[in-house]
Amino acid sequence: MVTIKTAQEIAAMKKAGTIAASALRVARETLRDGVTTAHVDEAVREYILSKGATPTFLGYSGYPASTNISINDRVIHGIPSGSIVVKNGDIVSIDVGATYDGYVGDNAATFAIGEISNKARKLMDVTREALAMGISAAKMGNRIGDIGAAVQGCVEANGFSVVRAFVGHGVGRKLHEEPEVPNFGTAGHGPRLVPGMTIAIEPMVNAGDYDVEILDDGWTVVTRDRSLSAHFENTILITDSEPIILTVE
Repeated sequence: MVTIKTAQEIAAMKKAGTIAASALRVARETLRDGVTTAHVDEAVREYILSKGATPTFLGYSGYPASTNISINDRVIHGIPSGSIVVKNGDIVSIDVGATYDGYVGDNAATFAIGEISNKARKLMDVTREALAMGISAAKMGNRIGDIGAAVQGCVEANGFSVVRAFVGHGVGRKLHEEPEVPNFGTAGHGPRLVPGMTIAIEPMVNAGDYDVEILDDGWTVVTRDRSLSAHFENTILITDSEPIILTVE
């Protein structure tokens, strides 16, 4: 069931969103050539705890870390490790959730380490643009399919592909609530958007084919053809006018 948030709940989600956005900034500032993904994860965890919040991902369905850190052909759910070292030329997707006063803020972004290829840069730019297009379509009276169609149209017009196996979602007291928010679809279809809905829109875009697979660790999702992948995400609030991004500092 889709939950419509009260003013009090929205205020808590704004706080959670601010902490999540700031934690993502901490991750970006910690990233550099030679750093381990475990080091980045620890910096984020300490920051979230310092703000009186808890890392949403830590322990979620048994997940062992506070962030998802996915490098190059890793799409999502990369587990931070002391043996995984970030290098110049990498693109690094980081997904961070923070829970504050019982409510969740969820956001992600992909970052360039040093000089990256032109294709990698375009992939990041298009994925960021696709997120913006999806948010612009998230208006009262529109439908979930309008969001997916906007994202898919932007991505495919630029020669990339949208991951089908994983989608955006409602967010609130739980990390994953109804409705599902696919990054593909048909305009005018799906649940209608009404004020008070809070959803996470998160394009996952591959440079090659959209097919993915899960590695033996049971978490890490990679592109089946091992092409590059990028990921951007915001938690937003549907209002009676323009959508409001909750994951901002």
